[in-house]
Amino acid sequence: MQATQAARPIDERVLVRKIAWRIIPFVFILYIISYLDRANIGYAALQMNRELALTSEAFGFAAGIFFIGYFLFEVPSNVMLNKHGARVWIARILVTWGIISIISAFVHNATQLYVLRFLLGVAEAGFFPGIIVYLTYWFRAKELATTVALFTAAIPVSYIIGAPLSTWIMDNVHWMNWSGWRWMLVLEGAPALIGGIMCFLYLTDRPADAKWLKPDERDCWNGTPIGEIVLDELGAEDGFPVLGTQPRSASSARLPLGSCSGHHAARPD
Repeated sequence: MQATQAARPIDERVLVRKIAWRIIPFVFILYIISYLDRANIGYAALQMNRELALTSEAFGFAAGIFFIGYFLFEVPSNVMLNKHGARVWIARILVTWGIISIISAFVHNATQLYVLRFLLGVAEAGFFPGIIVYLTYWFRAKELATTVALFTAAIPVSYIIGAPLSTWIMDNVHWMNWSGWRWMLVLEGAPALIGGIMCFLYLTDRPADAKWLKPDERDCWNGTPIGEIVLDELGAEDGFPVLGTQPRSASSARLPLGSCSGHHAARPD
């Protein structure tokens, strides 16, 4: 009679740390890129307003119209994120806003600037809430607060990096007799393009698809994070809540696929 060995339990802390190190540094960098492209018009104004003959009112409108596009398309963008998957849609957001940011370097008047700033808001719409939704696919409620805090720490870091970087480019980069503010928009838009390609190649939509996790780690974690529970408990249809259903609290919701304390726990019928 052949003896069977009990499966080795998975250390949840080690698994959470592994997932965090895979995801958080990457989305942290993406958020810094986001803030650079969103705020660099303020630094560009030091040279751009004079070159384009913008009044203070015209510049204020150009800066603010970004948020109109962002507001109008934030919810539709997140609908599409759920339809196409976080990896594909976040990559699309990055690529399109990188392209628009680079094109903004070629404007010659206020009207062109208005149009491109509005389109930049449309392109970037849904990025922040989309990342938050994505994190809920990977982290449980008890880890989510710390995870989101680490992610949003990119905001002050972007201010620390953004001001000296943007002004240095404006003062020192004048290739092909182009103004420094135009090169700043190009050089700070390019990382979004690169980030979009890397996002598509690097991120994984959900734990069940993560080839960088071992099979027993996938079995342990798949279905456990709060995002999966909430969709399940809302009676979600194609990923969206069905009206009239009431979710239970996350603490009382079942964990669909097993437990990290024991490898390959039985599924409930």
